[in-house]
Amino acid sequence: MIWVGYEIGQGFHWSPMDSLFLGAMLSVSSTTIIVKALAELGLSKEPFAQLIFGVLIIEDILAIAMIALLSGIAMTGSLSVGEVGLTLGKLSLFLVGTLVVGLIAIPRFLTYVSRFRSHETLLITVLGLCFGMSLLAAKLGYSVALGAFLIGAVIAESREIHRIESLVEPVRDMFSAVFFVAIGLMIDPTLLAEHWRAIGVISLAVMVGQILSCTFGTFLSGHDTRTALRVGMGLAQIGEFSFIIASLGQTLNVTSRFLYPIAVAVSVITTLATPYLIRGSDAVATGFERLAPRWLTDTLLIYTHWVGRLGRRNPDMVTRMIRKWSLQMLLNAALIAVVFVVVSFFAARSPAAGVLGIPGSWVNSAYWLLAVFVSLPLFIATTRKLGALGMLLAEAKVTQKSAGVRAPMIRAIVAQVVPIGGSAILGLYVVVLSSTLLTSWKALVILLGLAGLLSWVLRRTFIRVYSQAQNALTDTLSQPPAPRETETQPLLPPLLRHANLRTLQLTTASPASGRLIRELRLRTLCGASIVGIDRNGDSVINPGPDEELRAGDQVLLLGSTEQLASAERLLTARPH
Repeated sequence: MIWVGYEIGQGFHWSPMDSLFLGAMLSVSSTTIIVKALAELGLSKEPFAQLIFGVLIIEDILAIAMIALLSGIAMTGSLSVGEVGLTLGKLSLFLVGTLVVGLIAIPRFLTYVSRFRSHETLLITVLGLCFGMSLLAAKLGYSVALGAFLIGAVIAESREIHRIESLVEPVRDMFSAVFFVAIGLMIDPTLLAEHWRAIGVISLAVMVGQILSCTFGTFLSGHDTRTALRVGMGLAQIGEFSFIIASLGQTLNVTSRFLYPIAVAVSVITTLATPYLIRGSDAVATGFERLAPRWLTDTLLIYTHWVGRLGRRNPDMVTRMIRKWSLQMLLNAALIAVVFVVVSFFAARSPAAGVLGIPGSWVNSAYWLLAVFVSLPLFIATTRKLGALGMLLAEAKVTQKSAGVRAPMIRAIVAQVVPIGGSAILGLYVVVLSSTLLTSWKALVILLGLAGLLSWVLRRTFIRVYSQAQNALTDTLSQPPAPRETETQPLLPPLLRHANLRTLQLTTASPASGRLIRELRLRTLCGASIVGIDRNGDSVINPGPDEELRAGDQVLLLGSTEQLASAERLLTARPH
């Protein structure tokens, strides 16, 4: 689509920069418009809609990278391979650092804020995070949309996401109105009348091009023709990111004044067509299946089954472990780079050398030591994984059949070469990162010795810190969100409006384990009731009085706050 847009711009004799920005605008579908259209048509839960949502997320991420690249092109007039790599590298580090740190800290912070039971406090906190992250992205030279996108992805993992959505929705609607009014104020009707041919051609190119390319891509990945057509016809429009790209060109003064109104006009036309395209996708798919030659439909079906079988192949446990550990080590390396970049940023702006008269080399050495100290948990975890990876490769890949009598010797060599070679590469990586802070090899050697001493003395502490951070990240990504209040509260009768639900897990030490519900007399003693039991994945809804409770059961309690607290004490208190 970037190429199609560029060629259209050249066909209308626009400047290369106008043509390039037009291509970028045509390459990103509108998440807001498509999600709204699918929701109003009642198709959000369909399999093809889930595919569309996945495509839109990846498109938004790529659009962020494209905005960064376009900014570089606009400022310099060209972009070399090295500049592209540097730009994408910095962007990747920013994404990794923000997401990892955010996923560890933000959901827990929001859980803490939600305990105050104040809608105003939670709403202001979320908006503060949104605007603060957008400001940080802008200060680092990225789009404010990048900051908003990232903090949204992080907040989406919070257990309070449904409550946050309901609180932010009115604010979102208000800003949406302001956004579209601002867009309307920037449109000059005379420009639209002057460029009506371009608007018509571009609108047609968006719909035809997106349908063909997205349908082909979906089919190529192993989906049937009906699903592929529904995905392609659902993505045939442009929207908010296209406005951001057009606004970027105007802000940088590298695009013509007419490009923004054209983008808005094309978005309006393609948006109006979107519901009709989605509704008509089934008819188009049915017509294709009826009119296409039998040999063509059979060939397409064979290809779909073949790719589907490839996708269903599950790698063995060894391959999964190698992939998992390799990904974790790459993530650790990226986080180490993030630490050094952040520390270098503050070191370059440190007032210690100028104000206090401290030698600059000492200041840089102190900052380098700080960066290494913060990174030591990542260093230690990476070296431990390298050792485990070497042992795994030695045992799994060096077999008696392939190596014969020399298998034990080769296993020992592999088990040592992998951690030693990996550690050497990691050390060289640190030396490269240290070049921004240290210019003396003597200082580097001395500080490396000091860092080695710190890692030996505090090794257990660093391992514990890394494990806690890893567990926190895993818990954040695996825990389900709290149920929507709006889904349950209106269905409850008035007497139950103030009742709460609480889940409690029974252990072997619990006095309730092995006893019948009627023997506990919960309703008599506490006023609370057991309304559900989750036992090894099987649910018992509204259990009877003769249901036996067992260790490991997840018990669902219903009652007021005081009743639930009393019931929890009764069920978990150790017997005297």
